[in-house]
Amino acid sequence: MTDSFHLNLTALAFLSLVVGLFIVQAALGLAMEQRLSTMRTLRALGVPAASLTLAMLIELLILGGLGAAAGVVSGLWLASKFLPDVASTLNSLYRAEVQHALSLPWHYWLGSVAITLGGLLLAASGTLWRAATLDVLALGHAHALRSAYQRQLRRMRIAGGVATLSTLGLALWLSRLPTGSGLMLSFTLVAALLLTCALCLPPLLDAILRGLQAVFRRVALLQWAVADMQLQLPRLSLAMMALLIALATNLGVSSMVGGFRLTFLEWLDQRLSAPLYINAAPATLGPLNDWLRDQESVLALLPTARGSTEVVNVRRASGSQDVPPGSIPLFGIQPVPRLTEHWPLSETQSGNTTAWQALTRDGVFINEQMAFAHDLTPGDTLTLVRPQGSQEATIAAIYPDYGNPRPQIVMTVDTLTQRYGGELATVGVALREGADVALFRRMLMERFNLSSDALVDQQEVKQVATTIFERTFSITRALNGLTLGVAALALLTTLLAQAQQRQRHLATLWALGVPRKTLVAVPLIQLGGLALLTGLFALPLGIAITWLLVAVINVAAFGWRLPLQLFPSEIATLMITAVGVALLAAALPCWRLWRSRPSALLSEGNT
Repeated sequence: MTDSFHLNLTALAFLSLVVGLFIVQAALGLAMEQRLSTMRTLRALGVPAASLTLAMLIELLILGGLGAAAGVVSGLWLASKFLPDVASTLNSLYRAEVQHALSLPWHYWLGSVAITLGGLLLAASGTLWRAATLDVLALGHAHALRSAYQRQLRRMRIAGGVATLSTLGLALWLSRLPTGSGLMLSFTLVAALLLTCALCLPPLLDAILRGLQAVFRRVALLQWAVADMQLQLPRLSLAMMALLIALATNLGVSSMVGGFRLTFLEWLDQRLSAPLYINAAPATLGPLNDWLRDQESVLALLPTARGSTEVVNVRRASGSQDVPPGSIPLFGIQPVPRLTEHWPLSETQSGNTTAWQALTRDGVFINEQMAFAHDLTPGDTLTLVRPQGSQEATIAAIYPDYGNPRPQIVMTVDTLTQRYGGELATVGVALREGADVALFRRMLMERFNLSSDALVDQQEVKQVATTIFERTFSITRALNGLTLGVAALALLTTLLAQAQQRQRHLATLWALGVPRKTLVAVPLIQLGGLALLTGLFALPLGIAITWLLVAVINVAAFGWRLPLQLFPSEIATLMITAVGVALLAAALPCWRLWRSRPSALLSEGNT
């Protein structure tokens, strides 16, 4: 769980940085447009393009350095405020020792500034290239932006094709690696997939808008709205790319966490099949287990045992001789119907019933962590060390073991305690219907001198485990919201920057008799429709990211595979969020338009 906590923090923090870079790039592009007249004048006066570009670069570095310094200082302040609470939470939930005081080496400071400035230069590279290469005469033409955007779309199509081939190459490379390996390559594949879809989005939107223009050619206002939307696309494309990435990642992570939650709770129900568990020293559990067998009120006993062994040889059907190194934990269970009917098995050789029968005949189960790490399958034979020598055991099944980062071998309690020197760890007790639970607990505590903490209720264990899970992934939900907020900020920044030019276009419609309510509704419908299209494109991308997270990254990072689960509520939330973010960003410009006087609109149209 701690590894999952850190992985979520790192991945989503990086995602927030990427989405933020889209905002920077959009803001720089709009700033470039607003300074076109100044740049035209300077170029006409003889200022070389190289000097103008160098001046812009120095300006960016100065502002970026100030922003990076402010970001580092504010980030350290926030970290110092939140660190004590986070450290207490990690210590109480996972027994992880975290310092309560913030202490960062110098290279963390320099690394933060370098990442910021590097991202700034990457985001500004397109703007600097336009300033260095744009024709001085084209700077004064209104259609220059549109012409440049059409060239940009062609470059995006080419880059999208190259990115698609790269993504397919990475997927092919990853498919040839052993299961459970290639964590960094998996993250690279996710990044390549996001980049590919982001590059393909503007050309797709442009093609759809062209098609809608033909569809609405007989409805003047609708045709104008689509044409106007196509005219705004050069300024909105980066914001829509940021929104696509934020929505797809939000769907992928939310579906993964939701599926993990359902699988985890179901796994708890399956593994914790006894209503009461007794924790005590092995010397106490032995006599206690014998005493419980004679109690009429006891319906079933589910003792567990623990031990360890080493694997000295592996005989595989594939012929590989890779031997798991070091000590392997052993876990003993009692294969009674109350347990076997619910214990999940992810892979067997001849069915669950045969696997449980094989377990009682000196077979073993291994968890997914061990199977993925060493390419083991049911039917392979392990040679295990025991105090009296060694013994061969055939793998009868593979089972999911969520939350355990280590390999583990399961066998019966009798086999573990009698042949491998294991000791009893817990005893699960199921009482008959109508039995007095309070009286039974008092008898146990008095007869075996047990404390109340030694008797653990099943519901208490589930509640603690569920609390740990929810608190582990609460930061994931917060960062998901942050990325969506950053995407909304990108849209809002873009709309505010072009609000004045938009009023010039709308003033013409107002002068032709279009009601103000319609003028306010048109931008909302335009941006809401564009965001809805982006959300539809984000849907298959989010599903692909979900599959990569549960079937590839989770296996490589933690050693277990989660089932792919999609939730209609999450998909509906994705669509509502896409439109809601767009409408929220458009609300302020539309409100300003609603508040504008007719004379102001006409004056905007004449300027």
